[in-house]
Amino acid sequence: MRTIIFFVAIIAGATFGCQPPEPLPALENRDIEKIVAKVTDVMVHDVTNPPLAARFFAYMCLSAYEVMALNDSSYASMHGRLNNYPMIESPNVDGHSVSLSSLLAMLETAAKLQPSGYLMAEFQQQLLDSCAQIGYSERTITQSQAYAEAVSQQILAYAQADDYNKTSNYPKYTPTKEAGYWYPTPPAYFPAVEPHFNKVRPLTMDSASQFKPAPPVPFSEDKDSPFFRMLYEVYEEGTDLPPDHRTIASFWDCNPFAMQNTGHLMVALKKISPGAHWMGITSIASREAKKDFAEAMHLHTVVAVGLMDAFLSCWDEKYRSNRIRPETAIRKYIDSSWEPLLQTPPFPEYTSGHSTISGAAAYILTYYLGDDFTFTDDVEVRYGLPARPFPSFIAAAKEAAISRLYGGIHYRDANENGTAQGLNVGQWVISKVEEAPVDQLATLD
Repeated sequence: MRTIIFFVAIIAGATFGCQPPEPLPALENRDIEKIVAKVTDVMVHDVTNPPLAARFFAYMCLSAYEVMALNDSSYASMHGRLNNYPMIESPNVDGHSVSLSSLLAMLETAAKLQPSGYLMAEFQQQLLDSCAQIGYSERTITQSQAYAEAVSQQILAYAQADDYNKTSNYPKYTPTKEAGYWYPTPPAYFPAVEPHFNKVRPLTMDSASQFKPAPPVPFSEDKDSPFFRMLYEVYEEGTDLPPDHRTIASFWDCNPFAMQNTGHLMVALKKISPGAHWMGITSIASREAKKDFAEAMHLHTVVAVGLMDAFLSCWDEKYRSNRIRPETAIRKYIDSSWEPLLQTPPFPEYTSGHSTISGAAAYILTYYLGDDFTFTDDVEVRYGLPARPFPSFIAAAKEAAISRLYGGIHYRDANENGTAQGLNVGQWVISKVEEAPVDQLATLD
């Protein structure tokens, strides 16, 4: 009888006393969105230039993605898909939360890369406090932090090896004063931004020059030349800008270098970068498509990879063609008092950076979510801009491109050829990340 009672006790214990703990509440795509927004705020604070911002986004997202890949067999590591990408070792840590470790890896990497990364410490503590409130134990949180730091260190080592830190050692860029070449523009006359960025290791491309765009329309002082016709188009558009064109130009401004004269002082206007805008669109798309945490992290990571390579491709062309900005040419050849609606950013004109990266991001998002994905872009509502609806990602990319002409900072060929350049980069990124063949180059249609 004693034996039977003991046996029953074992069964009862197995049934009622030794059940595995309930799974922790899952973190959501909204949590990724909050981190992207916080990192963007720090970039605005630091006046992070557009190519460098894309680099930060890429490595922080890769850190988070690799945590997912190490713990979910449905997501493959980027080893063998990105250039010189290491085999990420799984940390010898147990009891961690995969989703929390992913978010903490993002924060850890971003904090180490950004000059003012310390500004994210309070945000990180708020994240941990919120996890504790919904049931995460102190041990789970501690183990998740340890796991995140171990993965982040490996990604930071990969970032360190991309040669960005060597770009400051190259000879200082000196603008060419000859006709037709870029020269610093008012009001701040900033020096050229990232003139050696094309020497950074691409993530997927063979080299920064792999997707050279069509050559720019040649500069000419002849008033009957194709160049002068483009120049007059910018001048006439900016001289009598329709209200809807003004709205479009302002919506896609995304110029971290914009300045404003206040008395004897020049004050920064604090705007996000083009890449940050598209990372925000990716967050919106993930939310509206009801992507789960892992799906959203994957989407953010591929877009971030595309943004970095698109900037590399664009910057390679900018300092090769080194073409004069409309503001400089119009003031010299047409109207010395003319000013564009948008402030001219401090780097050569061709191709348009926003057009290029918009093409890349739009291609990637279309690949995953479809060519008729409607969304409302409210990324910059918190910066004082109204939301705008779009019928597709390609429609948004086209609008971003034409906004540069409306704003007076690019010629038409820089926008159209830049978008095509970006589409090609986006398609290449997909071919590498998804290991899918590239049958033909992407088009706007």
